[in-house]
Amino acid sequence: MAFNLKGRHFLTLLDYTPQEIQHLLDLAAELKNQKRAGFRPRNLEGKNIALLFEKPSTRTRCAFMVAAAEEGAHADYLGKGDIQLGKKESVADTARVLGRMFDGIQFRGFKHETVEELAKYAGVPVWNGLTDKYHPTQILADFLTIIEQRGSLKGTKFAYVGDGRNNMANSLMIGSAKMGLDFRIVAPKELFPEQDLVSKAQKLAAESGAKITLTDSVQDGVSGADVIYTDVWVSMGEEEQFAQRIAQLKPYQVNMDMIKMAAPDVIFLHCLPAFHDRKTIVGEEIYQEHGLAEMEVTDEVFESKHSKVFDQAENRMHTIKAVMVATL
Repeated sequence: MAFNLKGRHFLTLLDYTPQEIQHLLDLAAELKNQKRAGFRPRNLEGKNIALLFEKPSTRTRCAFMVAAAEEGAHADYLGKGDIQLGKKESVADTARVLGRMFDGIQFRGFKHETVEELAKYAGVPVWNGLTDKYHPTQILADFLTIIEQRGSLKGTKFAYVGDGRNNMANSLMIGSAKMGLDFRIVAPKELFPEQDLVSKAQKLAAESGAKITLTDSVQDGVSGADVIYTDVWVSMGEEEQFAQRIAQLKPYQVNMDMIKMAAPDVIFLHCLPAFHDRKTIVGEEIYQEHGLAEMEVTDEVFESKHSKVFDQAENRMHTIKAVMVATL
């Protein structure tokens, strides 16, 4: 089946059918293979792309910049100090200005309503590089990594462990419900996702054959899992909640005892950055303040044969390239 996604926004996986998501994954795999073969089709020759960042990033910024360059497009990075977005100029006016000059706009920031408003007024495709509610480009990279490691998505037992109400948990739950995975959120009950989103996921799961489970039991959630996934315990902008989150989530740290509960060939994924050691200045400060050796994942797991986090990080670039090529 041929898919024409030209002109579409990419704000949340809720807007895409399972077939369209699979098309993006297939396209990403094709573009990745082309790159490794030394073939550069330059599908975006002559295109100009605006990259709006309220929140800083390593993987999202580099993935968009490299993906655009390899496909022949020019990308312009616009940090929060570079433009007037939401300060002297409304989001709607910014969108209308940028839409007259650029062929596509990426936004990475806080409120999901901001990327929705950009999409409403820009007149060109807008892509969500992360908001407080959703992180759809990350999910494509996660799913491509699972396909590469396991051959398929459907039926994969996927345990997300940690803060169950952040943008990663939300997006993984929706993506898993669309694509037929056995998805478990393993978290304290007070950190379960919003019931409205759970209801949407369960409705989608009924159509795809997926399973959606919320549990505060590590044993129940992780048992037999093919994939264990975690994220930082404190999201960007919530740093004052570190002590509270550590108290809540210490029992949910991904360590070798947890890995042994899962399938023998379980893979470990993390969207990064990860607090798995003391090798960063900010990490050292946090560990000293809270008396921890490691946080959401131990260094032993992070550096183990189970860990595919750097395959996953590379796949951000290939899947983002697919989104831009498909929609432009």
